[in-house]
Amino acid sequence: MEIGFIGLGSMGYPMAENLLKAGHALAIWNRSREKGEGLASQGARQAGRPADAVSADGVAITMVADDAALESVVLGPDGILEKLGPGGVHVSMSTISPALSARLAELHRARGSHYVAAPVFGRPDAAAAKMLFVLCAGPAAACERVRPALEAMGQKVFPLGEEPVHANIIKLGGNFMIMSVIEAMAEAMTLGEKHGVPREKTMEVLTQSIFPAPLFVNYGKQIAAHAYRPARFKLSLGLKDANLVLGAAARAQVPMPLAALMQGRYLAAVAKGRADLDWTAAALNVAEDAGLDPGDGH
Repeated sequence: MEIGFIGLGSMGYPMAENLLKAGHALAIWNRSREKGEGLASQGARQAGRPADAVSADGVAITMVADDAALESVVLGPDGILEKLGPGGVHVSMSTISPALSARLAELHRARGSHYVAAPVFGRPDAAAAKMLFVLCAGPAAACERVRPALEAMGQKVFPLGEEPVHANIIKLGGNFMIMSVIEAMAEAMTLGEKHGVPREKTMEVLTQSIFPAPLFVNYGKQIAAHAYRPARFKLSLGLKDANLVLGAAARAQVPMPLAALMQGRYLAAVAKGRADLDWTAAALNVAEDAGLDPGDGH
């Protein structure tokens, strides 16, 4: 199919590249045009503004950093909302607030276009390997239309019904659980370190016995070694997601004390100048609270 792909960051670029490899025709737009040059050399068409990347009844995929960025490329003067007409489909794959997702669904509905929420689980290496887990919620016909594109970017697509917000809520729930894993592993390793047990040994035993899941293994290695550069998912984005989780929790009157703890961890880390480290660098705060001096990792 012909797809307009907007947002070529560390996640968006490999996702767009996999669409090209699967045979889809791409028009691309990114705020920094040079980021699209590699895709252009593979056959993608570079657009001058977001609206120019989409056709009136086509498919637009957005993969941008946050609510503000998404509002800009959809609702701004050069945005895709007015360009997509009846039959057009907007697939939002970013981690955004449920409130914005609901608003976009209504705005598209009022114009005869369709909105699909399709956030993903996975980091840039998983995106490059086509190993993302893709959540998909929205009008049934629109979800079915874009399913081949979603399958070209991930290993599994989870259909979640007609309400787009459901995909966003599950995505936030998953990210909250990852934050909690980061905290739990950091505390366990710091406890071991204070008692003379090497961090790597704690990680080895736990991930080869009661916590063998890839999430524990991969994040555990980073936390054990205090290896937070280069960031696979920036700590500043972890703070953004913690804020989104707590916002959704407040609206539904759901106490989430662990989420509040992680918001504090990320806020403290950003205040210490660690915004561009990997979000596992929240573990540095745990070590510092225990009187250790881990530096800023490596």
